[in-house]
Amino acid sequence: MLLSLSAMSCARAEPASAKPISAELDRRAQDLAQQLRCLVCQNQTIADSHAPLAMDLKAQLREQLQAGRRDEEIIHYMTERYGDFVLYKPPLQANTWLLWAGPALLMAAALAGLVLNLRRRAREPDEAFEAAPEEEGDIR
Repeated sequence: MLLSLSAMSCARAEPASAKPISAELDRRAQDLAQQLRCLVCQNQTIADSHAPLAMDLKAQLREQLQAGRRDEEIIHYMTERYGDFVLYKPPLQANTWLLWAGPALLMAAALAGLVLNLRRRAREPDEAFEAAPEEEGDIR
């Protein structure tokens, strides 16, 4: 049976060099993969992504877990290598405050604009608004 090129790229298997690991290490690898962003997809974790780079990052996670490194050490290694962008939930720092506060600031600006517009319209006389066609008289 023939597979399309896109189906073959999505069905990519784990690297052949990946050794079987215990259920505990596999669970830790899944937990860590959920915390790291795919650098190619950018809106998926590496656990959800089928991109070759995400597969490589998952293989690195497994290798480091098999080497006995702690979760914090692995996260630190990944952020040192790829920056805070690799974290799916970046920390609140001076350079990421806008990322965290952005949605709240946009919502506040939208609400302020709505309130100002409603107040302005409430001060205008009724004549400022266009009359409905029924009120203009019978047009034939």
